[in-house]
Amino acid sequence: MASEKPKSLFYFLQYLPVAALLAISKLLPFDARGALAGSVVSFAVRWLPPFRRRVEEGLCRVYPDMPRSERNRIASAVGWNMGRTLTEILHNSEFATKTGRFIASGPGLAALHQARAEGKGALIVSGHFGQWEAIRHYLKSEGLETGAVYRPNSNPWYEPHFLGGIREGGAPIVPRSNAGTLQMVRHIRKGGFFAILADQYVQWAEKIPFLGHKTSTTTSPAELALKYDLPLVPAFGLRDGDGRTIHITFEEPIAHTDAVTMMTEFNERIAARIHANPGQWYWLHRRWKNL
Repeated sequence: MASEKPKSLFYFLQYLPVAALLAISKLLPFDARGALAGSVVSFAVRWLPPFRRRVEEGLCRVYPDMPRSERNRIASAVGWNMGRTLTEILHNSEFATKTGRFIASGPGLAALHQARAEGKGALIVSGHFGQWEAIRHYLKSEGLETGAVYRPNSNPWYEPHFLGGIREGGAPIVPRSNAGTLQMVRHIRKGGFFAILADQYVQWAEKIPFLGHKTSTTTSPAELALKYDLPLVPAFGLRDGDGRTIHITFEEPIAHTDAVTMMTEFNERIAARIHANPGQWYWLHRRWKNL
């Protein structure tokens, strides 16, 4: 019991800056709130060593010849986008009213409408790129409500805010666990849609190339698509330079072959997005652990 107290105190102290930002942001209009959060997190990622080192590690691995000035610029952009995105998620009920700012395109959208018309489920696969929650908000506005898999946060003070925000984007929301997978399977077998962010390191998973380096990559989305004959549609929400407009692209569904081949193609598709807009991917992930 005594050992739990320092841990609880650490989580509380870790949560205080978030609580302060949330309290201040509630007093501001939606766009001013996003601008404030973007500026604060951009400064933190660019200048605070723990964050800066994470971004530098990934950028140096993928772009070994990139000048330091460009890495610094990307680090600032990563923080700016992440600050806005997290604030939008934490205030997701209000963000849901902004679908008029979303510009959707791509053949995958027609595939999703066709799946719904046929009573089939579907899987949308994306990553921590741009504004990923805009994808589910847009689908919900189109009558294609989409659940999501999320990774529970270890901080008990922050977790209710984050989970509450995600729930505003569509149901059901399930944790990344065996029990969560069972819930997801039941939902898609009944014709439901689910979104999965597949760009994080997954221990013991298949080693698949990502941005030029093999690393553990989940094959679960492809395995589910194959097992239940569902379309696997990559979708990405690119944030415009104004910070408000989101261009959502629903790409051509990934052809059914085998799970490794399909997730290799997904990695190639999101890699193309990252190469074109590196400041919109979450480089703070330790995507290449143990390499």
